[in-house]
Amino acid sequence: MIFKSAQVENYCKRPDLNIKAILVYGSNEGLISEYMQKFTKTVSENLQDPFAVAELDWEEIRNDVGALIGEYSAQSLMVGRRVVILKNGTDDLVKVLQGFMETSKSNSLLLVRGSENLNSHSALINYFNSESFLATVACYDDRGKDLILSVKQMLSENKLTYSQEAFDLLCSMMSNDRKSNLNEIDKLVTYVGNTRHFEVDDVRKVVYDASAGLVDDLCFCTFSGLKLQALKIVNYMLDEGIEEVKIIRSLLRHVTLLLEAKSLVEKGMSSAEAVKKTLSRKLFYRYDMAEAQISGWTKDRLFDVSELLYNAERDCKTTDFPNKEILTYLILTLVSAAAKQVKFVKFN
Repeated sequence: MIFKSAQVENYCKRPDLNIKAILVYGSNEGLISEYMQKFTKTVSENLQDPFAVAELDWEEIRNDVGALIGEYSAQSLMVGRRVVILKNGTDDLVKVLQGFMETSKSNSLLLVRGSENLNSHSALINYFNSESFLATVACYDDRGKDLILSVKQMLSENKLTYSQEAFDLLCSMMSNDRKSNLNEIDKLVTYVGNTRHFEVDDVRKVVYDASAGLVDDLCFCTFSGLKLQALKIVNYMLDEGIEEVKIIRSLLRHVTLLLEAKSLVEKGMSSAEAVKKTLSRKLFYRYDMAEAQISGWTKDRLFDVSELLYNAERDCKTTDFPNKEILTYLILTLVSAAAKQVKFVKFN
């Protein structure tokens, strides 16, 4: 059985005890966490109640199936129904569930948080979709109308009013991750306080522009040699319709900032001071990455990168070669060079 957002809300209001297990999966970590919490609360309002809530990790108990069966079948003398949360569910879980779930008399709810490798062809998803006593919830990035509806819902839950212009601006600055958006709206709620109303200026002062943040994240990951993160971000940006040339120009601006900072260091300023002088204060949480890049990249290499970026932009405009391929090759080249000279791997 497939749950859409409406079915999720209906289930959370009136839980169907015939549903023995729910699989939550997808790429939107914020939405996954939100739904997992909602489903858990249909059994226990106290998410930390050891008598009502049990957590297991499939990666850890794969060779001890009895641990899962035991937890699901266990009865508590302290509470009524129980919920078993199983993280990192993969396709090899299907045979285990088929072996006991269909005949089990337990009234426990099994919540499976799917592995990040699951997709629409996965056996686990197909199994949950095909059985009436099981349900799946796909959690992918909010887009278009879904994004607008999710923002409206968050504002309504916080009893906020707003002008249409302020709402449009807020939506344009949101990311496609539910958790990230909720954090930004929480900041807005705190900022407006008892007035419970916000306008355009309030949004501009408080809310982080996610689209601009993507550009910054790509630059910092690329010039720090973080291949997987950089490719994930650039692919996401392309899916969102951001042009390859604009992305290349953003990388070039980052090179310019690094060159400015290195010039200040050559004049006697410390790298920490140079970073604060050249980078926006809004990027304070990236200062350490910037310092590592200043130390790792030489001026000559940065000038070489500038030429590489100019050539890539020219190729995008004048050749028949796919722009996406040009950009991807460029990112891989920069990441490979950065990995050899920048001693920094942490990215949050």
